Amino acid sequence: MKRSFGLAIAALALVVGCHGQSPEYVRSEAMIPMRDGLKLHAVILRPAGSDAQAAAALPFLMERTPYGVDGYTPKGVARSKPELAASGYIFVYEDIRGRYGSEGTFVMNRPVVAHTAKTDVDETTDTRDTIDWLLKNVKNNDGKVGVLGISYPGFLAMMAGIDAHPAVKAISPQAPMTDIWLGDDFFHNGAFRQTYGFDYVQQLEAQKTDVPADSKEDQYDFFLKNVNFSGAAKSAKMENLPTAKVFLSSPSYVKFWKDMAVEYHLGKVEVPTLEVGGWWDQEDMWGTQAEYAALHPHDTKHEVFMVLGPWNHGGWSRGPGDSLGGDFGKVSFGGVKTGEEYRNKFETPFFEFYLKGKPGFDLKGVASFRTGENKWERYDVWPPKTGFSNANLNFAPDGGLQYCGASTDCKAILKTAVTASYIADPADPIPYRHRLVQSTYGTGSKWRTWLVEDQRFVDGRKDLAEFKGEVLDKDVTVTGDVMADIFASTTGTDADWIVKLIDVAPDGQQTMIVDEIFRGRYRKSFEKPEPIVANKVEEYKWSLHGADHTFLKGHRMMVEVQSSWFPLYDRNPQTYVENIMEAPASAYQKATVKIYGGSRLEFVTPQ
Repeated sequence: MKRSFGLAIAALALVVGCHGQSPEYVRSEAMIPMRDGLKLHAVILRPAGSDAQAAAALPFLMERTPYGVDGYTPKGVARSKPELAASGYIFVYEDIRGRYGSEGTFVMNRPVVAHTAKTDVDETTDTRDTIDWLLKNVKNNDGKVGVLGISYPGFLAMMAGIDAHPAVKAISPQAPMTDIWLGDDFFHNGAFRQTYGFDYVQQLEAQKTDVPADSKEDQYDFFLKNVNFSGAAKSAKMENLPTAKVFLSSPSYVKFWKDMAVEYHLGKVEVPTLEVGGWWDQEDMWGTQAEYAALHPHDTKHEVFMVLGPWNHGGWSRGPGDSLGGDFGKVSFGGVKTGEEYRNKFETPFFEFYLKGKPGFDLKGVASFRTGENKWERYDVWPPKTGFSNANLNFAPDGGLQYCGASTDCKAILKTAVTASYIADPADPIPYRHRLVQSTYGTGSKWRTWLVEDQRFVDGRKDLAEFKGEVLDKDVTVTGDVMADIFASTTGTDADWIVKLIDVAPDGQQTMIVDEIFRGRYRKSFEKPEPIVANKVEEYKWSLHGADHTFLKGHRMMVEVQSSWFPLYDRNPQTYVENIMEAPASAYQKATVKIYGGSRLEFVTPQ
């Protein structure tokens, strides 16, 4: 939950692995002037008393956020960042413009602008202006600044690395909102994340604070009843909120969404950067890997790093990290306390090295926690190359799944052969998690861990295709960027394709390893959607994102293909309409889907 990484981290995070006694911190507040005359509210925490740390010149460690900074206290910083607090920093927490105590107008993921006039502002200029003021007005600072944040604050941390202030020496964008149309919060490959967009926009744009939406109605029933997003938005009286208006008018990858995207501004590495992400991040898994992919080609000084681990959204920042899950499924990591190890081996040493010159940060490229085997791996680059070979999982007739590695002899499957067929009915869409589906951040919501829910809850449905491998007689590792390459036809003129790679344990539990959706109308262009030709076999290829997982001996590999994932994603009518947000009830029609030979998943595996 995005909210939890503002106030809640300061108030609730566990004290773990603290090295040495944290100094006492003293709290102050400031209204910091920006170049256009508005002022932003900040909380400043620095060591107090008469000890050496209190008297020393220290670097700043800053987080900027839309989630409110009033709750940041001396005790809170010692709880949420015990290792860094023990070392001694000047912690700065700032409300971005238009939020909580800051002046101005809030703009969701405010785009980077050209800065042709003094009054041209964005998050890069607000960051620079904040740092200018801190350097001049906060005593005993050493002139160095680090910036970090998770989720929306992760987006803001990356803003500190664009047109960076000379004082910025290190940034850590963690689960950063990067491109909210291509793969982060609001759309994935053109498919609209309906419940999430519905709740989150109300939370941030209907108020200056961020009280979550908390409906008592099963959201599956609510969105089905309201037919489309336009009906749902009108029901909630949110159709005039700024981002909701764009949802309704511009569901394709138009200039508005591109202007908000971050990856197009990452043509050089300005400061050392530590990207962080989780395999089961329910909100922003895409951004971490996308920013790394954009920055790495320009990393001439070898200052771009990435850590990927077995976490949900922000799970690396709190608790031991030795398991993940809830009422409907759980994954354990062999007793390894992955969250503590991340904070002690990567995050703290990163800032200690780049802000204080202390040894101990030995990451050379990418650290990845390989699930299944439950151990850390280190790679020069992501996806890993040296020591790996290409491998496939081929969809076979009669629900079979054929693993094809470098040393495996695989039988060819004719592309004309139908390997599976099902009828997709928008009137009975497949739920994305166990029902009842609560509001995203509502009371009792299971949103945070739905990606590790046991997938057996959809067993027996006839509106999906299952491809299941034999019980493994040896371990099989899937690593790197997992690509779905699907050959399929539909009797409709539009379709959604959801592919899930699942680890089936000996006890029957089905855990998703990677999964992603693709909206068929965008198969040729995200900017210019077009109808699918009914009954024509077409190729659909898209990334299911990164994985580093070993399917253990005795387990089975399984792939599911389906055409709805409701109500997180809006229903595809399966009849082409110009704007799905306003699709009439008559457009929602059953369609027969066929999967053909040649369909497969592509990845790399250790040689």
